[in-house]
Amino acid sequence: MQIRRTTNIQSTNAVNLQTQNKVSATDAGSAAPVDQLDISAEAQMMSQTNEIRADRVADIRAQIASGQYETPEKINTALDRMLDEFA
Repeated sequence: MQIRRTTNIQSTNAVNLQTQNKVSATDAGSAAPVDQLDISAEAQMMSQTNEIRADRVADIRAQIASGQYETPEKINTALDRMLDEFA
């Protein structure tokens, strides 16, 4: 993902930073800056293939709400994984 500001930034000092400035003919008189967001093809593909298992999400939400989700086994597993990560 690339995020680019498309306005010119200029300073009275010796520093002169410029970025791409895309302004249509109708916006040429407008002084408002225009931002642009480009999402790569890979990122678009990832967002389209991300399948959410609604049944699993609902089950976990119900476990959390009832206080049954956090078990000593799950906490120990999480701690072991965290210690493995930092060790």
